[in-house]
Amino acid sequence: MGFDRWSGSSATSPEMKTHFEPMEYDERNHSIAPSTRKLSLNAADLMRRNASAKLANPLAGISHAKLEEMGATYARKHHIGDEEDVRAFRKGAVLAQDPRRFAQVQGLTGMELDVLQKEFDNRWAQPKLMYIVIILCSTCAAVQGMDEAVVNGGQLFYRYQFGIDGKDPRSTWLTGLLNSAPYLCCAFIGCWLTTPFNNLFGRRGTIFLTCVFSALACFWQGFVNTWWHMFIARFFLGFGIGPKSATVPIYAAETSPPAIRGALVMQWQMWTAFGIFFGYVADLAFYSVPDPPGIVGLKWRLMMGSAMLPALIVIAFVFMCPESPRWYMSKNRHYKAYQSMARLRYQKVQAARDVYYMHTLLEAEREIEANQGNPLLELVKVPRNRRAMIASEIVMFMQQFCGVNIIAYYSSQIFLDGGFSPISALTSSLGFGLVNWLFAIPAVYTIDTFGRRNLLLTTFPLMSICMFFTGFSFWIPKDTMHTTRVACISLGIYLFGVVYSPGEGPVPFTYSAEAYPLYIRTVGMSLATSTTWFFNFVLSITWPSLQAAFTTQGAFSWYAGWNIVGFFLVLLFMPETKSKTLEELDQVFSVPTHIHAAYGLRQIPYFFRRYLLRQHVEPERLYDNEDTAEDKDLGYDDPESHT
Repeated sequence: MGFDRWSGSSATSPEMKTHFEPMEYDERNHSIAPSTRKLSLNAADLMRRNASAKLANPLAGISHAKLEEMGATYARKHHIGDEEDVRAFRKGAVLAQDPRRFAQVQGLTGMELDVLQKEFDNRWAQPKLMYIVIILCSTCAAVQGMDEAVVNGGQLFYRYQFGIDGKDPRSTWLTGLLNSAPYLCCAFIGCWLTTPFNNLFGRRGTIFLTCVFSALACFWQGFVNTWWHMFIARFFLGFGIGPKSATVPIYAAETSPPAIRGALVMQWQMWTAFGIFFGYVADLAFYSVPDPPGIVGLKWRLMMGSAMLPALIVIAFVFMCPESPRWYMSKNRHYKAYQSMARLRYQKVQAARDVYYMHTLLEAEREIEANQGNPLLELVKVPRNRRAMIASEIVMFMQQFCGVNIIAYYSSQIFLDGGFSPISALTSSLGFGLVNWLFAIPAVYTIDTFGRRNLLLTTFPLMSICMFFTGFSFWIPKDTMHTTRVACISLGIYLFGVVYSPGEGPVPFTYSAEAYPLYIRTVGMSLATSTTWFFNFVLSITWPSLQAAFTTQGAFSWYAGWNIVGFFLVLLFMPETKSKTLEELDQVFSVPTHIHAAYGLRQIPYFFRRYLLRQHVEPERLYDNEDTAEDKDLGYDDPESHT
């Protein structure tokens, strides 16, 4: 749907311009300021910037009378309803230009005005069906988390049965391969099936199909008797995880009202964490199940199969929810799109507003796609886009290499190696899952107040300390100081979860979704998603062998070191995107890389002087207008020679 036109975070004034004021770097003041030189943009640069401006609001600058005419024409052209519906589209087209200025739209009824006002006064007052959609998206995230987590406890038992429980290279690599099989499928096949699945089956159909894959794969895992059979079953699970991870946030964005859209999309991470926690609950619940005559390993089979439960819940009620209006529109079924949206809104004028805006945005995207070059080349060739890609890839790569999933997937084995009993190891994993989920909840608030970059710069050093502390705790003797050893290992892992959940947990997907210009955002997000699944695979397949080769202390220190690397990568190459308008984001990512890196290095002495030495030091502003309001068209003389 583009930038949020409700929160004031995008330029949507009727005076949308196509002129861009050139900016240059002031070496004396260390800031980006208006240039005294005249900048002539080439045709390609101007087209890109106009494309972004058009996608930010394709209705900007059109009079109310013209918008009413356009809305009515659209409704009649696509045979949408009766005259009451045509009237809704007249008013809806005007509202779509700027939903915040609903009071200036002539001809709205008192009831319509009340409902539109309520969207701002109480954004969570939504129709019941909208809450069913919210429950659906949350349950899908829980499916994802539980699919990932149950193996944590199951592998304590099936490794012995499959003959891969040793410390020899064959055992460690096969253990890693079984753990990583779904993510191998996601990275190379599953994620790339998202587009064809959505085109053929729609959003609901894709969610239904992927949950069927998940349920069948989980059921299948409970009946295998060899490691290679388990690998096949878990590889098949990737067909459920990959397309679902991309489709559900899209479905949430396309069906939810703009006022709660960002919160719903962000909650994917929180409910995935809940699913991971629930996976640990299942592991613990089935731990004491005895083997009946003729069945070997019933407990781990029930653990692995239990992950099908949330998938079955989704399968049971997914078709109670309406299909995505935007998907209907992409199939030229405009009346069905309107009917679907009307079920999710209180008033027809709200549905008409959102459907008409979707239509104009879709038309703008098609026009831009026809005129733009290869989107993959645009991602690499254009310096502004390339810097956004570098920052996005850094946070996606570090989401895995911060080490969180070695705990999510192997915590029970880690606790067991630390001297815990099997039941204590599973209980301690449950504690980590609970911490991971509970501390993801505040991220909904902190990510838009503290900022994406500040969260990462704060949490990366803390995650590194927690990793070092956990690894070094394995040097505490088992025999003489067993209680201290167990307590320190648990403390290090739990504290890691506390600092990961509001930082590297939610930031990568949020950052990647907003850093790219709108005209290449889908390509950028596809790259980001495949990156995180690929390195998830690398992490999970290598941990057992890394632990055997480096010892547990060395393996934890390895990822502690990567957290230090992540801190400097964020400091040097990741600009802040919190509360930035479209034009401000273009400005931010137009700063040459070496200038931003130098600015990042200067922040280190500033931090020590201000917060440790308690000196009064004014913060440096890299941009001359960092704190100004929206609606400024900013550019930067950005030669292709800059990195």
